[in-house]
Amino acid sequence: MKKKVVVAFSGGLDTSFTVMYLAKEKGYEVYAACANTGGFSAEQLKQNEENAYKLGATKYVTLDVTQEYYEKSLKYMVFGNVLRNGTYPISVSSERIFQALAIARYANEIGADAIAHGSTGAGNDQIRFDMTFLVLAPNVEIITLTRDMALSRDYEINYLKEHGFEADFVKMKYSYNVGLWGTSICGGEILDSAQGLPESAYLKQVTKTGSEQLRIEFKQGEIYAVNGEVFEDKIKAIQKVEEIGAAYGIGRDMHVGDTIIGIKGRVGFEAAAPMLIIGAHRFLEKYTLSKWQQYWKDQVANWYGMFLHESQYLEPVMRDIEAMLQKSQRNVNGTVTLELRPLSFSTVGVESKDDLVKTKFGEYGEMQKGWTAEDAKGFIKVTSTPLRVYYTNHQDETI
Repeated sequence: MKKKVVVAFSGGLDTSFTVMYLAKEKGYEVYAACANTGGFSAEQLKQNEENAYKLGATKYVTLDVTQEYYEKSLKYMVFGNVLRNGTYPISVSSERIFQALAIARYANEIGADAIAHGSTGAGNDQIRFDMTFLVLAPNVEIITLTRDMALSRDYEINYLKEHGFEADFVKMKYSYNVGLWGTSICGGEILDSAQGLPESAYLKQVTKTGSEQLRIEFKQGEIYAVNGEVFEDKIKAIQKVEEIGAAYGIGRDMHVGDTIIGIKGRVGFEAAAPMLIIGAHRFLEKYTLSKWQQYWKDQVANWYGMFLHESQYLEPVMRDIEAMLQKSQRNVNGTVTLELRPLSFSTVGVESKDDLVKTKFGEYGEMQKGWTAEDAKGFIKVTSTPLRVYYTNHQDETI
C-alpha cells in the first residue's frame, strides 16, 4: 500500500512542488490540505483545489479554522493589547500555529504516515510547524523538501513545467502573507535597513481623504458592534473595521525583531483592523480597569505575545495566562470613538457604565469630595517619609 502524506498546501510554489514531487517521485498518496485562518478568498480556495488535483493529489481538503483562530488566539491578543515590540500585531506568527494544529489533527484523522510543509531552513515557520507536529502527531514523519534538499526557486519552477504544470510563479519584488489579522510584506526595500516601503508596495491604497469617526463597542473586552451595527460573528466585525480603516491606509508600519532561530528579521505590514481594535480596546481599559489590573495584565500579555511568536502556544502556562486575561475583561464594556484620517487615527472618547473616571470622590484637577484638605496634606507627608528619612541621614547626597 502507498504511504499517506498530508501536505500543508497553500497553493504557492514550494507546496505545489512538494505535492507533485511526493506523488511522482516518491509514490506517496498525497492529501493536500489547505488550513484557512481567514486569509484565503473563496476564489483562491477553489483554485487551490483545482491545482492540487492537477499536481497529482489523491484528495484535497480545506480546513477552515478561522473561528477557532479567533476564539483561541485573536480574542486573547485583543484582551492583552498584544503588539510585539509595541509594534507588530503578531499576524503571521499566530496564523501558522493554528494552521499547524489543523494539519496535525487531519493527519491523525486519516492515519497519515507523514506530514509535509514548504518551509525553508532560514525562517520561523519551520519551527512553528515542526514543533506542533512533533507534539500532536509524534509518530508521523515530517518531510520538508525545500529545506532538506536546499531547493532553489528556479529548480522548483522548472520541475513543475517539465511535468506539465504551468502556473505564474514568477517571483515578485515583494512577497505577501494576507490574513485576517493583517498583511505582512517582505522583500524589496525591506532588505535594506536604511529604506522604507514605497506607496506601491502596499496592497491596500489610500482612497479616502478628510476624516471620519469610527465607533467600536466592546462587551467584556470582545468587539460587539461597529458604528452601531451589532456583530454576533466576530470575524465579520474584524473585517468591517478593516474595510473602514484600510481606506485611510491606517495600520502601516515596519517591524524589526528577533527571530526564533536568533537572527534579526524585518517585515513591513498593513493591519488596519488590529491597530484600530487594539487601540480602541486599550483606551477603554484606561477608563475601566484599576491601576494594578492594567499593570499586571500588561506583564502577562507581553509574555503571551512572545510565547505565541516563539512557537510556545502549546505550553500549558498559555492556558493560565488566557484565564487571567479573560477574567480581567469582566468590566471592559463600552463604546470608544476614534477619529480616522489618512495614515493615522486618534482616540476621542469613551461611553461606559463602568467608567472609573466618573466618581463621587472627586474630579481630577478640579475638586476633591472624598477627603479633606487636611487628609491630603497628611497623605503627602506620610508618603514622603521614606525620602525624608534617607536624605536626613545622607545630607551629602545632593541632587
